[in-house]
Amino acid sequence: MDAFQEQDLFGTTGDPVSLPREYLPRPAEYFQPETIILSKGSLSTPEREHFVRRICSLYPNARLEMRLDMPHSRIDLKEADPERLYRKGKTTLVFGELKSAVRRSEEEGNTCPNYWHFSVYGFCPYGCRYCYLSGTQGVWFSPTVKIHLNLSEIIREIDRQANRLATPTAFYLGKLQDGLALDPLTGYSTVLIPFFAWHPYARQIILTKSDSVERLLELDHGGNTILSWSLNPPEFAERYESNVPPVERRIAAMERCAERGYPVRAVVMPVVAHGDWIRLYSNFLQNLLSRVNVQRLTLGGICIYKHARLLMEGWLGRDNVISRNIADGQPRADGRARYSPEFRATLYTRLIAAARSVRPDLEIALCLDEPPVWRMVNSRHKLGRCNCVL
Repeated sequence: MDAFQEQDLFGTTGDPVSLPREYLPRPAEYFQPETIILSKGSLSTPEREHFVRRICSLYPNARLEMRLDMPHSRIDLKEADPERLYRKGKTTLVFGELKSAVRRSEEEGNTCPNYWHFSVYGFCPYGCRYCYLSGTQGVWFSPTVKIHLNLSEIIREIDRQANRLATPTAFYLGKLQDGLALDPLTGYSTVLIPFFAWHPYARQIILTKSDSVERLLELDHGGNTILSWSLNPPEFAERYESNVPPVERRIAAMERCAERGYPVRAVVMPVVAHGDWIRLYSNFLQNLLSRVNVQRLTLGGICIYKHARLLMEGWLGRDNVISRNIADGQPRADGRARYSPEFRATLYTRLIAAARSVRPDLEIALCLDEPPVWRMVNSRHKLGRCNCVL
């Protein structure tokens, strides 16, 4: 932290905040790119070229394509079938730059408080069958795994917005990507975490399913980076989360980070109500909360766009146990399909009771739910703040 304070961090001479330099890139577990595409901006500076070359050297058998005149968002994989396109995208790594990487969410029709988020990555290498991101417009067109190289520019914009607000403000890494899955490749944590530790106002929240926390354990975070894990009971994760670190390894990573003083949160979403789900979720939450000092727990049911549901039902069948509980008919105000309001209220009541049997004072929130359900559950259980905000 002192090293940052001694530098002209955002001065006009030089660019001290840059791509990571003093780190050893390592292959990211659960990601084996077959194709690497260099899109617009990938080689625009010697620093970027050096950074890209080091990562590409880890995958000597991957096919390398130069599309330096093409923005990362317009990469066409030439595959018409949605399922084959999705699978191809998951093995395609795209380097590029994102000029609008720092944004404020604009949710309507649900209780999301709206928040600042940023994107140094796009999408992720994991294969969750219920993935909501697969239905978003950009991912549906080009579901590639992306690394954005304009890191210095992104940090400068976070600094500008945070100073303009002049109050502690969360910037969320995980809305449109997994926040840690590619960190072994990029080492971005070695720049981002010290930056947020130094900053008087900007705070970072990372959402992940990764257990790649080795670099994080060595960094001075100053309590300004909050780590949040997406989890489900192992019995459901094994069925619906393919090519993802096992739940037990994620919990172990949470324990290690909590021991190093990081604020730690958990997101259990989507809850899959099937079979003996009440017992499985209750046991899971009680085990998690007895092992990890979770600061905040966020719960959510399925919350899925039309295109994402199309993919999910292609993999699992139209009569799968998730779709079976979705309330069809009247479109929801935010365009997402969900369980029925009554079912969600029952679901949340069961899980909150299990969690507070271990931690009576635990702050619990609901993710992206609708106002009537939120009010109903809040009247009984006193809900807290969303995972995405301080």
